[in-house]
Amino acid sequence: MSSKTNPQRLNVLGLGRDQLFSLIADFETQPKKVSMRVNQLWSWIYCHGISSFDNMTNIDKNLREKLEKVFRISRLSIEKKEVSNDGTTKYLFCLEDQSKIETVFIPEETRSTLCISSQVGCTLSCSFCHTGTQKLVRNLSSQEIIGQVIAVYDDLGLWEKMKNERCQSSYFDIITNIVFMGMGEPLLNYEEVKKACNILMDNKGLDFSRRRITLSTAGIVPKIKMAHEEIGCMIAVSLHATEDKTRDMLVPINKKWNLEQLIGALKNDVKLRNSERVTFEYVMLDGVNDTNDDAHRLVKLLKGLPSKVNLIPFNSWTGSQYKRSNKDRIKAFRDIIIKSRLPSPIRKPRGEDIMAACGQLKSSSAKEKASI
Repeated sequence: MSSKTNPQRLNVLGLGRDQLFSLIADFETQPKKVSMRVNQLWSWIYCHGISSFDNMTNIDKNLREKLEKVFRISRLSIEKKEVSNDGTTKYLFCLEDQSKIETVFIPEETRSTLCISSQVGCTLSCSFCHTGTQKLVRNLSSQEIIGQVIAVYDDLGLWEKMKNERCQSSYFDIITNIVFMGMGEPLLNYEEVKKACNILMDNKGLDFSRRRITLSTAGIVPKIKMAHEEIGCMIAVSLHATEDKTRDMLVPINKKWNLEQLIGALKNDVKLRNSERVTFEYVMLDGVNDTNDDAHRLVKLLKGLPSKVNLIPFNSWTGSQYKRSNKDRIKAFRDIIIKSRLPSPIRKPRGEDIMAACGQLKSSSAKEKASI
């Protein structure tokens, strides 16, 4: 029996251990057996990439048949796949309600990153971001968040490659990092993102370390401390301006939680461990936020906070009012930051030819109103 039939069955892909335990308890009465079955399911799903209960050979056949009748292990449907000239791959996924989301795989020499979405659309309306022009439809479930990761594992054949990871000589063949920098604001879908992160970090499954997962936020101040303490992943902040007037225009959520509140929360509530830094994303916009004065204000703003500033050349999209700062301006801006001893790499645009670069993601969706 195929797990892709009868979609009314509950999809267990992306459910947490506690949820699986409650479900399996209906089939096994002894807690020890329930725990054992959960461990078996977890291993098959997240270590071996199995999508059918029929193939779980260490589980009793009668139980497998019962599970198959009630549950499924469904992947997201890849509607479109585009590969950039630089090797970046963009996936358009179609969800069960026909909503669409995008996910990007970015291979590099020293690491390979999967950029995943947390919402269909976005409610923040950042003026430089293509996703911000798409209305928020709804939050993604943990199944849909994890589903992106599993679908890419399937497509890239990573289950087999994981078995031979020690023999790999190239990072182009594996996923080393997960970043919540796709469509949506992850901290506005906090509980589902938290569930997904716990699955990603489970050392009996996908086994990503907390330092290999980054949550990118535009500045949802009340959730920053929660995310740091309860999830523990790395935090990246979409800053993009050094004073409130400009940031109000670029990142409208700043009108609710301004720069003073945002930086104050990071300094007071995020207790960094040894060698950790808060990453700031700063898109370079010609004549908007790229002056030497902006750079000096940025240094002053981040004083006392262990930081790293990623400078992102603006990635254009049709209808945008902004232009990318030229290379000399970006370099001069970076030099000022580096003199303050803050790391400040200039991010190389990836996947521009397929609209997969930072700030370019957008998908069409039949729905227009949020249902969260």
